[in-house]
Amino acid sequence: MSVDVRDVADGLWLWRQPHPAWEEGSDWVPEVASFAVTSGGVSLLLDPLAPHPREGAVWDRIGHVDHVVVMKPDHVRDVDLFARWYGARAHGPLMFWKDDIPATELEPVRPGDVLPGGLVALDDGRNMLETPLYLPEQQALIFADGMTAPEGELRVWATPFHTTRVLPALRAMLGLPFAHVLVSHGEPVHARADFEAALERAPWGEVEGS
Repeated sequence: MSVDVRDVADGLWLWRQPHPAWEEGSDWVPEVASFAVTSGGVSLLLDPLAPHPREGAVWDRIGHVDHVVVMKPDHVRDVDLFARWYGARAHGPLMFWKDDIPATELEPVRPGDVLPGGLVALDDGRNMLETPLYLPEQQALIFADGMTAPEGELRVWATPFHTTRVLPALRAMLGLPFAHVLVSHGEPVHARADFEAALERAPWGEVEGS
């Protein structure tokens, strides 16, 4: 297994690796990103997928973990492992898919909540229970699925209410002073200009039933 590690800003970095549940024909690419940030003296992991045990350099860099945040119901990934190994507090959605429920009791995250370290939970307008996160200290937005870049170009993931709800919610984020945009799927690191351009592009993927 190959793990790609990237620094994004002071205190913010990511690791990227193939997801074991990926299957041929999936509407997402095999490699997914996990995020680590130290903000306000607090160490957090966001949507973390555990590296292989032999990736010692990644584990050493993780070091210690105070909090783990799940940004979307189907991004449970390895929250249980990190909560158990590091004694970290876990945060996430109020509901999960019936075949992917964490054993750890997660403290609920709702749009508008301020999490440890000063991270702010946002609403992406997609009605998928995703809470993208704004990191004031690093001037970064982080998305689970709301935005994606499977072909390297930042795009909004398609929904039936792209124009009526999603675009207004994303445009509201332009009021935040962010410089970086990070996504789980596809090329993980983008700039504010890429975000602005993505709002003018056709959304990524097909809407089920359309």
